[in-house]
Order: sequence, then structure tokens, then C-alpha cells
Amino acid sequence: MIYFDNVSKVYSPTSIALEDVSFTVSPNEFISLVGQSGAGKSTLLKLLLAEDRPTSGKVFFESQDVHALPRHELPILRRRIGTVFQDYRLLPARTAYENVAFALEAAGKSDEEIDHDVPQALELVGLMDKAWNFPHELSGGERQRVAIARAIVVRPDVIVADEPTGNLDPINKWDIIKLLEKINGLGTTIVLATHDKEVIDSLQRRVVTLDKGKVVRDEQRGKYVL
Repeated sequence: MIYFDNVSKVYSPTSIALEDVSFTVSPNEFISLVGQSGAGKSTLLKLLLAEDRPTSGKVFFESQDVHALPRHELPILRRRIGTVFQDYRLLPARTAYENVAFALEAAGKSDEEIDHDVPQALELVGLMDKAWNFPHELSGGERQRVAIARAIVVRPDVIVADEPTGNLDPINKWDIIKLLEKINGLGTTIVLATHDKEVIDSLQRRVVTLDKGKVVRDEQRGKYVL
């Protein structure tokens, strides 16, 4: 489904973000990318979303080189890859419902589709009772749930979660991880970037470990070891 083929990203001779990275992500897999800050996790995700270009190598999504796509096709790619970030990136002047609806509006969906799909997404993340609250009225965990609802409402093939629990307390952290596992169980591929050892060790899923831009370990039921 996703294939990084000898991917390198060099910003300068003294700043090498990735070096000859190769690995595959299969459909419906739950994979964690781990490593310390600066290991290259976020750079990999930017390359997958075609937000940046590799210096060498290729990134494939379902046999398509994402960096060979015409510019007008990039929004289609990005709708197939839902994104969740550490800082939520919600629109502060819109309610939870409106934040989720915004993703469908951007995809050109009809009012009928929005009215049908948004409540389903909010129900899945357990936030239908907070649909009309604004982000500042929600806890950090609730805001992250809205962000996840926004990511899944367009029914993507993949969810990319970049440090999604980084700003959360332990209780909310585990709630978000359980939610990602639930979404994976419904058939969505999950790519989780994190440096949280507790999360990695508890998941018992595949772990790809990055260190200084290189893949140093790839284990089917891995732990966080550097």
C-alpha cells in the first residue's frame, strides 16, 4: 500500500533528515514509527503527503509515485490519507461539528452527506454530546478526538498520526490509543509516529525505529529500543 524506496532527504551537508530509508506498509496494518526528536519521523510523513520532496528515492501510495502526481491530483491523495497532529489544528471559531464538517466541505460533499456523515464520525469518537462546543470549551483529549473525527469522516484508507498523544495526560493518552486501535479494527491503516515508549510497548504491533535518519530496526511485534 505504502512503499518508501531508498528515500533520502538532505537539507544541507550537515542536515541529513533521512538516509536510504526503505520499508512497506501493508493495507490494514498498524505501524509505529519511533525515534527521538529529529530522527526523521515527521519528514517521512511530509514526504508521504507530498508536502516535501525527497532528495533521492521514491514514495509510493498504491503503486503511484506520489511526487509524480500532477498538482491538481494532490488533494485527492491527501483525502485518502487522514492526518492527526499533536497540536490538533482545529479551527477555533468553529464548533466540533463544524470542524468535522469542514473536511467534507473541502472534499465537495453535499449538505445531505455532511448531515449524515458528521454525526457518525462524532459518535465513533464518543463526542456527539459535545458537537456544538467550541475547541476552547473542550479538554485536550476531546480536542484530539475532534481531530480524529475530522480525519476519518472522509473515510480515508490511511490515518497518519504524528505524536497524537504528546500534549495529553495519561488517561487521555490511552483513550486516544484505544480509539486508533478501534479505527484500525474497522479496516483503516494506521501510521503512528511517536517517541512514547509506554505506548509502543503496550501496542505490541509492528515498530520501525529511526535513528539519525536511518531505519535501524523493523520488528513485527517490537518495543521501543534505541
